[in-house]
Amino acid sequence: MVGSVSVFMLYRWIYANNINEQYQNEYFYIYSNWTYDDVLTGLQEKEVVKNINSFDWVAKQKNYPNNLNPGKYKIIKPLSNNELINLFRSGDQEPVQVLVKSFRKKEKLSATLGEILEPDSADFQTIFSNNEFLKSYGFKPTTFPALILPNTYEFYWNASPEQFIARMALEYKKYWNEERKQKAKQLGLSQSEVSTLASIVQSETAKIDEKPKVAGVYLNRLKKGMKLQADPTLIFAHNDFTIKRVLNIHKQIDSPYNTYKFTGLPPGPILIPEISSIDAVLNAEKHNFLYFCAKEDFSGYHNFSTNYLAHLKNAKLYQQALNKRKIYK
Repeated sequence: MVGSVSVFMLYRWIYANNINEQYQNEYFYIYSNWTYDDVLTGLQEKEVVKNINSFDWVAKQKNYPNNLNPGKYKIIKPLSNNELINLFRSGDQEPVQVLVKSFRKKEKLSATLGEILEPDSADFQTIFSNNEFLKSYGFKPTTFPALILPNTYEFYWNASPEQFIARMALEYKKYWNEERKQKAKQLGLSQSEVSTLASIVQSETAKIDEKPKVAGVYLNRLKKGMKLQADPTLIFAHNDFTIKRVLNIHKQIDSPYNTYKFTGLPPGPILIPEISSIDAVLNAEKHNFLYFCAKEDFSGYHNFSTNYLAHLKNAKLYQQALNKRKIYK
């Protein structure tokens, strides 16, 4: 009789549901630095299991303490100890959707990743600024934004910063096929330089249909050896994105991103450019325009001109519109 009771109890410990009802369809996180005792504590604190002693007994029988796999695990249905331990041992965790946007600063990308994935934002920032590590991928901290292509990606929750970079490099290689490489070569630009120019184009216009035209202006300037004189690079140099109106005082800053002072492209992208912006540079509109200025109707589009005198007229219209709206800085 005693033996039959023991067998029955063992059977229940191994195969009966041991998940509290309120924890079904919830996630349980096992951190990379956790020990087996931490897993037990986590299960207790989150009230995941009904009987922690039975879980502990079965876990040890299956040698789970020596087979921990960190990750984000979804408990989608009532599970026995045996099923829960198999899930944890398998490493079959739920993928995390990571939306990588066209961030202006690496710090914002680091903060976003730190909120979604296990590593801290500081861990990502360290890698993004690590010259030797980035060099292994052909980049440096200033050109790093060119490596990132805005999109939604799937990662495991415990993906490391190094794994994030490796995935971005894979997507980068997919995008930069031979056709796009050839287009960049025809423009006389490296891939990073294309992304740098794309970041300026994107900062100038949010209108996708206008991006190739704006790109054409800057390419014309580069060919003629003219300074780009791109206001967004000054705003980046000042690290003040509240600036609505670039003034002469802003143009005095001593920075390699000051395209009013230095000829050619700045050291790297001033934001993570969208694919549409990169494509706009690679497929830039061919024209003779050398200047453009925001339209005075604040539509988001621009007036383009081939000579400086016409540009001054357009600029005056826009300045008057700014004054009318009392936008002075």
